[in-house]
Amino acid sequence: MAETQDKQAVKAERHAVRLAKQIGHFAKEHGGAEGQVAYIGQRGARIVLVGEDGGWGDLVAPSHAVALAAVEKAGITVHEDFDGEFAAKVKTGRYEWSRMAGIQLGGPKNG
Repeated sequence: MAETQDKQAVKAERHAVRLAKQIGHFAKEHGGAEGQVAYIGQRGARIVLVGEDGGWGDLVAPSHAVALAAVEKAGITVHEDFDGEFAAKVKTGRYEWSRMAGIQLGGPKNG
């Protein structure tokens, strides 16, 4: 049983390292980054990233603990909530607005 736990710990650590590298790459491309970690149930946790240039993206970790380890390894500022000044940094473009409108109106339009 201890061997299984050790394997799971190693797997979680590797996943956190991979996510941290992705976060670092995002931060480099966007002049820095901040994030927020949200629990999404059995699927794990979502790491929302916002770059200094307003670009944004997200990653999904298999657990909240792995997500927290990843953002810590990446060295980014992590916010408790996605609101206020942090949320105001997000810049959306035409694509995002059309997707949001499509969802509100019953899905994307063809043609």
